[in-house]
Amino acid sequence: MDIEQVREFALSLHKQVTEDLFAENWVSWRIGGKWFMLMQLDAPEPRVAVKLPPEVGIEQRALHSSVRPAYHMNKTHWNDLYLNDLPASLVKDLITESFSLVVSKLPKKVKERL
Repeated sequence: MDIEQVREFALSLHKQVTEDLFAENWVSWRIGGKWFMLMQLDAPEPRVAVKLPPEVGIEQRALHSSVRPAYHMNKTHWNDLYLNDLPASLVKDLITESFSLVVSKLPKKVKERL
């Protein structure tokens, strides 16, 4: 998947997914105001960071050398996906997992508005 395909996929997950530039070279995707995916625009290799349950992150890192602890993020929960080296289906699955995890942790009132 390329960056634009990842972007379109993230936005397609829910009509209330937002995308914003939150730092000079970083884009975030949020649901209910909480991050589920980040992208560093000036990274040497295209990658996105996704939030995963720790056990899923550990498993994916063991299976794929292109899933690594996320740069500048909590390395227990956040994982970098190097897009050039992973199948599109896996990238989509892990983005969806991140989205679902974040939605599951939202306050009840926020979930009701979604």
